[in-house]
Amino acid sequence: MAGLSKDDPVPTEIKLHQRSRLMEVAFDDGQRFEFSYEFLRVFSPSAEVRGHGVGQEVLQLGKRDVDIERIEPVGNYAIRPVFSDGHDSGLYSWDYLYQLGENRDDLWQTYLVRLEAEGGSRDPADLPPPAPKAGGCGHH
Repeated sequence: MAGLSKDDPVPTEIKLHQRSRLMEVAFDDGQRFEFSYEFLRVFSPSAEVRGHGVGQEVLQLGKRDVDIERIEPVGNYAIRPVFSDGHDSGLYSWDYLYQLGENRDDLWQTYLVRLEAEGGSRDPADLPPPAPKAGGCGHH
């Protein structure tokens, strides 16, 4: 796998469908992918999500309702979506988006399996509340 070469597909169109929460990406080789905002958020390439090596990925929970508020272009090789939960550190390069598109179903299946294995949920309402501060739990 080489870096970005002139033969790599480049998006010709990137559209946000706010009502269906889908980002549509059309590439110049004729491929067209649709990603749910949740999928893009879960698979953000940022260090915050990916950790610092294989197996260190941080499982993202409760992102079913996340929105993309806007997309900021980064040079002519990537985009940086700004998510409604404040996450904006993921740089999605063209080849990363293309890989996500080609592997979307497998990636999503793996995510769902991992969620189940770790007892997580896609729904914010199902998540445990933040841990209470020490000392304030009322037990003696």
